[in-house]
Amino acid sequence: MVTATFDPNDMILRFRERADAVRRRGVPPVEGPERQRFIEASRLDFQDYAMLGDAVATLEDGILRLEIDLRPPKQD
Repeated sequence: MVTATFDPNDMILRFRERADAVRRRGVPPVEGPERQRFIEASRLDFQDYAMLGDAVATLEDGILRLEIDLRPPKQD
Protein backbone atom coordinates (compact mmCIF):
# COMPACT_ATOMS: atom_id res chain seq x y z
CA MET A 1 0.00 0.00 0.00
CA VAL A 2 1.34 3.42 -0.92
CA THR A 3 1.19 6.02 1.83
CA ALA A 4 -0.23 9.51 1.38
CA THR A 5 3.29 10.90 1.72
CA PHE A 6 4.71 8.95 -1.23
CA ASP A 7 6.89 11.17 -3.40
CA PRO A 8 7.74 9.66 -6.80
CA ASN A 9 10.76 11.97 -7.10
CA ASP A 10 12.19 10.47 -3.90
CA MET A 11 11.77 7.04 -5.48
CA ILE A 12 13.63 8.21 -8.61
CA LEU A 13 16.44 9.49 -6.38
CA ARG A 14 16.70 6.06 -4.68
CA PHE A 15 17.06 4.39 -8.09
CA ARG A 16 19.86 6.82 -9.00
CA GLU A 17 21.60 5.94 -5.72
CA ARG A 18 21.21 2.23 -6.45
CA ALA A 19 22.71 2.67 -9.92
CA ASP A 20 25.69 4.46 -8.39
CA ALA A 21 26.08 1.71 -5.78
CA VAL A 22 26.10 -1.00 -8.47
CA ARG A 23 28.71 0.94 -10.44
CA ARG A 24 30.96 1.26 -7.37
CA ARG A 25 30.69 -2.30 -6.06
CA GLY A 26 33.56 -4.62 -6.74
CA VAL A 27 33.54 -8.12 -8.14
CA PRO A 28 33.76 -10.74 -5.39
CA PRO A 29 36.59 -13.27 -5.56
CA VAL A 30 34.76 -15.82 -7.71
CA GLU A 31 36.16 -17.66 -10.70
CA GLY A 32 34.97 -18.94 -14.06
CA PRO A 33 31.31 -18.98 -15.06
CA GLU A 34 30.15 -17.61 -11.68
CA ARG A 35 32.29 -14.51 -12.20
CA GLN A 36 30.76 -13.91 -15.64
CA ARG A 37 27.23 -14.38 -14.24
CA PHE A 38 27.97 -11.85 -11.48
CA ILE A 39 29.35 -9.33 -13.98
CA GLU A 40 26.36 -9.75 -16.29
CA ALA A 41 23.90 -9.42 -13.38
CA SER A 42 25.69 -6.23 -12.29
CA ARG A 43 25.49 -4.83 -15.81
CA LEU A 44 21.75 -5.49 -15.96
CA ASP A 45 21.19 -4.11 -12.44
CA PHE A 46 23.00 -0.91 -13.38
CA GLN A 47 21.06 -0.58 -16.64
CA ASP A 48 17.70 -1.06 -14.93
CA TYR A 49 18.43 1.24 -12.00
CA ALA A 50 19.94 3.91 -14.27
CA MET A 51 16.92 3.87 -16.60
CA LEU A 52 14.52 4.22 -13.67
CA GLY A 53 16.77 6.91 -12.21
CA ASP A 54 16.38 8.87 -15.45
CA ALA A 55 12.59 8.54 -15.47
CA VAL A 56 10.16 11.39 -15.13
CA ALA A 57 7.59 10.34 -12.56
CA THR A 58 4.06 11.62 -12.17
CA LEU A 59 1.43 10.57 -9.67
CA GLU A 60 -2.12 11.43 -10.63
CA ASP A 61 -5.25 10.04 -8.99
CA GLY A 62 -3.22 7.23 -7.41
CA ILE A 63 -1.61 6.16 -10.70
CA LEU A 64 2.18 6.29 -10.91
CA ARG A 65 3.56 6.86 -14.38
CA LEU A 66 7.23 6.58 -15.22
CA GLU A 67 8.30 8.08 -18.53
CA ILE A 68 11.68 6.99 -19.86
CA ASP A 69 12.91 8.35 -23.18
CA LEU A 70 14.90 5.55 -24.86
CA ARG A 71 15.42 7.40 -28.12
CA PRO A 72 19.03 8.02 -29.11
CA PRO A 73 20.30 11.57 -28.45
CA LYS A 74 19.64 14.01 -31.28
CA GLN A 75 22.65 14.86 -33.41
CA ASP A 76 23.22 18.57 -34.07
